[in-house]
Amino acid sequence: MTSHTRIPGPTHPETTDARHPAGPPAHARRPGARTRAHRVAAVRALPAAAPVLLMVVVALTDLLTPDWLHVSPVMAAVPVLAAVLLPWRPTAVLAGAAVGVTALLQWDAGQCGRPDSDVVLGTLLVVGLTSLAACSLRQRRERQLHQVRSVAETAQRALMHPLPRRLGALALRGVYLPAESEARIGGDFYEALHTPFGPRVLMGDVRGKGLPAVGASAALLGAFRELAHREPSLTTVAEELDERARRQIAAVDGTPDDRMGDGTGALFTERFATALLVEFPPGEDLARIVHCGHPEPYVVHAGEVRPFEPEVPGAPLGLGDLLGARPVAETVPFVPGDRLVLYTDGFIEARDRRGRFYDLAAHLPTHAARPLEAMVTGLRRSLLHHVHGDLDDDAALVAVERLPEP
Repeated sequence: MTSHTRIPGPTHPETTDARHPAGPPAHARRPGARTRAHRVAAVRALPAAAPVLLMVVVALTDLLTPDWLHVSPVMAAVPVLAAVLLPWRPTAVLAGAAVGVTALLQWDAGQCGRPDSDVVLGTLLVVGLTSLAACSLRQRRERQLHQVRSVAETAQRALMHPLPRRLGALALRGVYLPAESEARIGGDFYEALHTPFGPRVLMGDVRGKGLPAVGASAALLGAFRELAHREPSLTTVAEELDERARRQIAAVDGTPDDRMGDGTGALFTERFATALLVEFPPGEDLARIVHCGHPEPYVVHAGEVRPFEPEVPGAPLGLGDLLGARPVAETVPFVPGDRLVLYTDGFIEARDRRGRFYDLAAHLPTHAARPLEAMVTGLRRSLLHHVHGDLDDDAALVAVERLPEP
């Protein structure tokens, strides 16, 4: 389940109020926040200062060097640098200023009217106009990218609802890292619901990438949200999800859903989804788990981390009829203070630049004693540090902790 794209760490957009009718801005009331705001403003001012600083350095160097050495042609770098860093209007101002300052330098050196001086000024004019065109194109691409990101974020929120921080006696924290960072949407998915049969959690991973994987994720999530509230048996929920996956595969491949010896379903084995279904029955200190070809979860009990390996592994969703394996529910003790860590293979198959896999089992004990949110944040940070911010596959992780009863 590996794609080959690059990722920086995912971003989480924040919204702030432009007006503060109740009083002064928050950063004006808190000295530490005010200092951070000044630091951010200073960092943002650096790109604007770079072209101006370059212009000043070139002008002073040209004035201080001997008459036989003229560095004013280097002024052509000013509009180019401005086009990369600044909007269209400041770029136009700096391009005009570069031509004007160069003309003054040549007048001071007595070179005005000479052919080589005209060539330098003409070159600066052409470079300035080209820089303006490049700046306009860059800004248009940035606006398009911003729109694509906004649409992708909206689709992601509609597809995968924000993970609730609390479900009854359970605390939940999760992280989702799509490999396709510009799209911010992928084939990994999770959901946590409060149902009449207790809290239920789904963690899954669709094989493949692109729109087919997203469509399969949407179909499975929609089916789980319906079935989790309707079906009392968790194994029945898994069977229905397997049936839904087969119908989705047949629709994507454009083939009948028979796949029995006539070759019409040859592509079937290339499409499936692995999943873990977890149920926490009310009034019982246990977790009921159904494996569907997914990596085994980790249980954290009294500071000890161990994998919960199924005695009867289940088939991935979409392959149940071919493999003839029915889902089986298994239980694990889950008392107050225990944690259950669910994840997709992006967390264990991520490689560093030397080809070494990320060892989730080795990193979990390091963070297991920390608060739940700090544990998830630490695992996310260590994964991105391991791959140097370059994930090859989507990665998702959900940690569930049983809280003491009030």
